Amino acid sequence: MPNAKKVALVTGAGRGIGLGVAQCLAKDGCDIVVCGVREPAAVADVLEGLRQLGAEVLYCRADVSDAAARAGMIGEIRQRFGRLNVLVNNAGVAPRVRADILEATEESFERLMRINLQGPYFLTQAAANWMIQQRRHDPAFEACIVNVSSISATVASPSRGEYCISKAGVGMATQLWAVRLGEFDIPVYEVRPGVIHTDMTAPVKEKYDRLIAEGLCVQNRWGLPQDVAKAVAMLVRGDLPYSTGQVLMVDGGLTLPRL
Repeated sequence: MPNAKKVALVTGAGRGIGLGVAQCLAKDGCDIVVCGVREPAAVADVLEGLRQLGAEVLYCRADVSDAAARAGMIGEIRQRFGRLNVLVNNAGVAPRVRADILEATEESFERLMRINLQGPYFLTQAAANWMIQQRRHDPAFEACIVNVSSISATVASPSRGEYCISKAGVGMATQLWAVRLGEFDIPVYEVRPGVIHTDMTAPVKEKYDRLIAEGLCVQNRWGLPQDVAKAVAMLVRGDLPYSTGQVLMVDGGLTLPRL
């Protein structure tokens, strides 16, 4: 009998939020494709940990901003599993230097657009076309796409404007893909994390320790990768089957309007 487990591609799954997502999906019975840019040896322990959770694991060393790398990764997944049920667009970067938008460089802007927006957009295009083929071949085929963006899609940070604009673009991409894939019953969702304790936020930990202590969030703590991962896993399980295009906030109430 063929393996009926869902195959989930999670970009940026070598650490942080992406790793948390991969772990949750593995526990839920998915096989996992980890996309990252580090040498395989650097993620060997991560991959073994996912296997210990019961998943068959494929590591694809691919930069999502590179078209040839994206195509190569899709080819690897086809060869290894022959199917793809889930795409979680999680990989993303912050500016190398936080610069006031009066002084920020075009180089930094272009780098973030390629990695945070253009790459996921066209990876979604490739995955979606394959998912449509699978759906036509098998009406029972289940698929979904989840974009992990950020509260920075709507919360302005003038010291990292390029990051905010890239995440706002992901928000519109979510809506576009949800509309386009509706006829194929492939839901597309967006998860917007708030202040999450990861490598990306490590340089500003002291700042956010203070802000959280002063009441930045309704829930008075840092978010954790597992907080985001549980939200993604819920969507992948199909727990919100009639909510395509929706944005799920995982921010401890940070963006709630308050007096």
